[in-house]
Amino acid sequence: MGATRAEKEIYFNKLKELLQKYPSIFIVNVDNVGSNQMHQIRQALRGKGVVLMGKNTMVRRALRTILTENPQYERLLPHIKGNIGFVFTDKDLKEVRDLIVANKVRAPARAGALAPLDVIVPASNTGMEPGKTSFFQALGIPTKIARGTIEIVSDVKVVTAGTRVGPSEATLLNMLNISPFTYGMTVVQIYDNGNSFSPDVLDVDEQELIDRFMSAVKTIASISLAINYPTIVSVTHTLVNAYKNLIAIALATEYTFEGVEKIKEYLANPEAFAAAAPAAAAAPAAAEAAPAAAKEEEKEEESDEDMGFGLFD
Repeated sequence: MGATRAEKEIYFNKLKELLQKYPSIFIVNVDNVGSNQMHQIRQALRGKGVVLMGKNTMVRRALRTILTENPQYERLLPHIKGNIGFVFTDKDLKEVRDLIVANKVRAPARAGALAPLDVIVPASNTGMEPGKTSFFQALGIPTKIARGTIEIVSDVKVVTAGTRVGPSEATLLNMLNISPFTYGMTVVQIYDNGNSFSPDVLDVDEQELIDRFMSAVKTIASISLAINYPTIVSVTHTLVNAYKNLIAIALATEYTFEGVEKIKEYLANPEAFAAAAPAAAAAPAAAEAAPAAAKEEEKEEESDEDMGFGLFD
């Protein structure tokens, strides 16, 4: 039975109120999430986010009623499909995302369910009687009889991620008491202040952002210098290059200025600088050697006085 007109109006008003109040929205998938698990997620998000569920047709209709005033919400429409809901927040996106996906419940494999990951049966003794060997053979699982029970010889992948679980595979996993899947809310898309992006963006760390930014700055500076178009990032390089050119001109001509006088003196009389360099280097060495020599002389004097014997030897 569909929602009544009054219920739809309440939902529309609630959605509009949340859209106006919160700048960020998580579109979440709630496949296989039970009511108890949903209650736990709501409790974990208390004070940090608000969960709103609803039928997709009703959500689309509600969004279309506000698109004339807020066209940016049209970015949400392509993601309103499947078993989805909204989490509204004004807190740190990464922190809220972690709270959303943290609540996981382990569940057995059900026939027809879409496998979120590969399922591998490990080599081990199953404890089952030999009469069930044919069941393992039908699934291509190598076994042997050890101490009167069936033992799986090697690890075998029975379910591939992204495929449906078959009835035989589901029966086998249940027989072995293997619950390979975990279910919980998953984030499908994030809307933040008019921008829509994948949740993977939240996993990009600050250092990677800084590295990419610096790489872009270097690229812009190189292009600006190549085409002689000044930008903020290229001005420093332009000034340095101009100063180098000015030094080169001063060295090649009679023109001089304070910054180039030392270089001109060196070029005019390199022998003087060459003689001054060893003298300057020798002075600190002599200063260090003097205390060492004094200490050695004092040691020798002490040795001469006692001749290696004590006073009463």
